[in-house]
Amino acid sequence: MAKDVETVPGEGFQTRDYQDPPPAPFFDGAELKKWSFYRAVIAEFVATLLFLYITVLTVIGYKIQSDVKAGGVDCGGVGILGIAWAFGGMIFILVYCTAGISGGHINPAVTFGLFLARKVSLPRAVLYIIAQCLGAICGVGFVKAFQSSYYTRYGGGANSLADGYSTGTGLAAEIIGTFVLVYTVFSATDPKRSARDSHVPVLAPLPIGFAVFMVHLATIPITGTGINPARSFGAAVIYNKSKPWDDHWIFWVGPFIGAAIAAFYHQFVLRASGSKSLGSFRSAANV
Repeated sequence: MAKDVETVPGEGFQTRDYQDPPPAPFFDGAELKKWSFYRAVIAEFVATLLFLYITVLTVIGYKIQSDVKAGGVDCGGVGILGIAWAFGGMIFILVYCTAGISGGHINPAVTFGLFLARKVSLPRAVLYIIAQCLGAICGVGFVKAFQSSYYTRYGGGANSLADGYSTGTGLAAEIIGTFVLVYTVFSATDPKRSARDSHVPVLAPLPIGFAVFMVHLATIPITGTGINPARSFGAAVIYNKSKPWDDHWIFWVGPFIGAAIAAFYHQFVLRASGSKSLGSFRSAANV
């Protein structure tokens, strides 16, 4: 582990000592015996359930209010801006609530990126992704149960490629959007930033929520904004129509590629710590 004393350029004072945390082991059998591990998995399940319930309900509510044929008002409801706020706001709330328990991933792409950066072990990553997908299914299932008369009529909040856009455009939107999100996650949770900016209070969930908000503003017209495979999977399972399933691969491949690029960029370019992680991995393998 490398220990540094961070200084603020031009300010002439030192911040607190900084120490690189050790890379997570590829497989940690010991954590499977700890209650804290399963508590974290449960937290991911519940957080993703709440995320999908509130956000998909917002999407359907907007479509009800703006459907002129059903008595709604043209440009009524919260609009795209309100939908983006719902997604970004819920991520802010849920990351804040669960960060100290599970890390507040709530997204398989985030979990995948952190796994590639050796922030979480393989068993934790796999169980997190399973819990997130199951939570998403349950969350959208609650929406359908409470809004059964509107759910299917207004698309079920399912992601699909909008008319007029090519598959390549949709895939690129998901890759770039997820890169923005995962890059923000790495930056907001970087322990070196916490040491350097210790004199400036920064709430990590805030920039993460804003990243989700901004990406939704840009990509809702293209794909409905996935950047979260669990969100897309849960809606596709409950809605269960051909169009979302035909396009569904985009909402796994795109986010995972974007997350991998973000992990590589942050670890190997900005932090140049990938070589340290690789070296420690080789050392552990030789013990």
